Amino acid sequence: MRVSLTILATSALLASITPASLAQVPIESVTQGRGVTISGTVRCIVGNDFILDDGTGEIIVDAGPLRWHRLDLQQGEQVTVLGRPGEHDFDAIQIIRSNGEVLNLRPASGRPPWAGGRRNPNFPNPNPGA
Repeated sequence: MRVSLTILATSALLASITPASLAQVPIESVTQGRGVTISGTVRCIVGNDFILDDGTGEIIVDAGPLRWHRLDLQQGEQVTVLGRPGEHDFDAIQIIRSNGEVLNLRPASGRPPWAGGRRNPNFPNPNPGA
């Protein structure tokens, strides 16, 4: 019973953490597994992936697949990205543009909405009505 209450309390605490409450860190200090906020200049864009440079380092930001959504970021744009460092990139949860526009890409916890490919009922159908 005590273990169940501890798990429940821990789950409630983790659920209350919002992306906006994540710590801002320099890119050179990003470590895998921690949720953080990074800010910088978009240097190069390939699909929905882009390189973010904050002057201390660069990191590849993964903003999800093109089949799910298409970003309209511009090279040279200043952005703040809330997310989690992955093994080889930074998984974006939310992007905040310098004009204040917020791009919500995925939930802060759980699987991304595009996970599961064609087995996912939300998978975009390129041929609606077919």
